[in-house]
Amino acid sequence: MSKQKRGRKHRTPQARAPRRPQAPRPSAPASVLPGGGLALRGSLDQTATLLKHAKPDQLVELVLPHLWAALADGRVPANVCVDACLTLRYAYGQLGVRAELLPVDLAVQHKNAGGTRYGSLTPNWTGTVWKGHCVLVLPGSERLVDATVEQFDEIRAIGAGPMIGRAALSTRDDGSMMQPGAQVMLQRGDLVLTYTVAGPEALASIAEHPEMAAHADDHHRTGVNVASFALAALRGEGVRGRAMQAPHPRLRALLRAVDDAPYEADESGDVRFRLADQTGREQWLRLDEIPLPSSVPAAWTRP
Repeated sequence: MSKQKRGRKHRTPQARAPRRPQAPRPSAPASVLPGGGLALRGSLDQTATLLKHAKPDQLVELVLPHLWAALADGRVPANVCVDACLTLRYAYGQLGVRAELLPVDLAVQHKNAGGTRYGSLTPNWTGTVWKGHCVLVLPGSERLVDATVEQFDEIRAIGAGPMIGRAALSTRDDGSMMQPGAQVMLQRGDLVLTYTVAGPEALASIAEHPEMAAHADDHHRTGVNVASFALAALRGEGVRGRAMQAPHPRLRALLRAVDDAPYEADESGDVRFRLADQTGREQWLRLDEIPLPSSVPAAWTRP
């Protein structure tokens, strides 16, 4: 791609992840995959800090992307924004939080210096490679979530993890969360990140592509596992009280349902809790198999 004016340039396109994280394993920080590609870097310490200090209405929104990055640490390419967003959308949905995809163009501006442009307002696919950048918006709290922002070198150097910030949302007739061309400006260190919303065609380029249907089960399964680890963390000492004050009825119902039940991840990475099923018989149940009262809102799982 051609150089942009004022020192701006385009980033290489999004590459799909060959494998998705499903269970946490101790690891040393990694920056390069065996094949030579840049790897996503995460931190369980950052997740622990959020669990300790986040307010009730922030817990789920802030913890999930940091936890996902920590689970993925060194195991997947850094530039897998579509996979990250689809996985996290299912994870948020399992805990009762609505999350929607938002294709964007991202400009990273240095203080008193030039900047770099990433993504595209007109993204497209070349085979299984999507040329663009994608984030999530959370309509309930009007937050923007960029789980893979550290794929970009200058942001990665700061080491603060996923970017989560406020965004003014207004649902339009076509169902989109923000007007095409609308901008969200967030700051990290000395950098200003300007997200510009792409149009509905950009979202359709993701939703209608065969790759999405082919990997939908993987995204759902991994999202459920990430949500399971998050639920286990949210019921911990010093956290559960605040989590029970969160404005998410489904999360509160799941916390009551699992209580202090044991859980484990099997060899394939699937997380299960030891609970009684609808017949009263104890079984190892996945998060999306746990019986809840009929009054509890269903998980947000819209494809």
